[in-house]
Amino acid sequence: MSDILTLGVPVLDKVVRTVAVYLCVVVLLRLVGKRDMAQLNTFDLVVMLLLSNVVQNAIIGPDNSLLGGIIGAVVLVTGNSLLTRAAAQWGWLARLFESRPTVLAHDGRYDDRNLRRLGLRHADLDVAIKRQGGSRVEDVAEATLEPGGTVVVRLRPEEENATLADIARLEERLIRIETLLAEGRRA
Repeated sequence: MSDILTLGVPVLDKVVRTVAVYLCVVVLLRLVGKRDMAQLNTFDLVVMLLLSNVVQNAIIGPDNSLLGGIIGAVVLVTGNSLLTRAAAQWGWLARLFESRPTVLAHDGRYDDRNLRRLGLRHADLDVAIKRQGGSRVEDVAEATLEPGGTVVVRLRPEEENATLADIARLEERLIRIETLLAEGRRA
């Protein structure tokens, strides 16, 4: 029972290991690209799952104690929170870890160069277009892959869904037309 709380490595060693591995994985994911966050296919998911197992020993070292695991988890969550808050405050830091939006389609056409560079297929973008109200790439004014990995699709105006405000304006116009027609019949 005492092994649960007995650390196999000093606390500072565990903190340094955790921070170093965290920063290494963040930089690695930044270099590989934001696609991994946007469209995880089966291969990407397997890599992400295995990556966590691969870096586990680098973080915990020869320490299998409960307390060691808790320290590693606290350092990871705290470090991530601090880095996220710092990136939100300082734009240069956000740009260092995140890239700019990447155009995937424009004016109804795929940007094949960017899709190839990101390792995305037309089918991957088609799914995002359908999720956001379009039917096909021809419906798209612009589709971008945002720094956080989200695909944002802006449809051509004629392909956009009507809003409640649009319907209210049409209803108002119909009432005016009906009023004019009724007055014309009386005259």
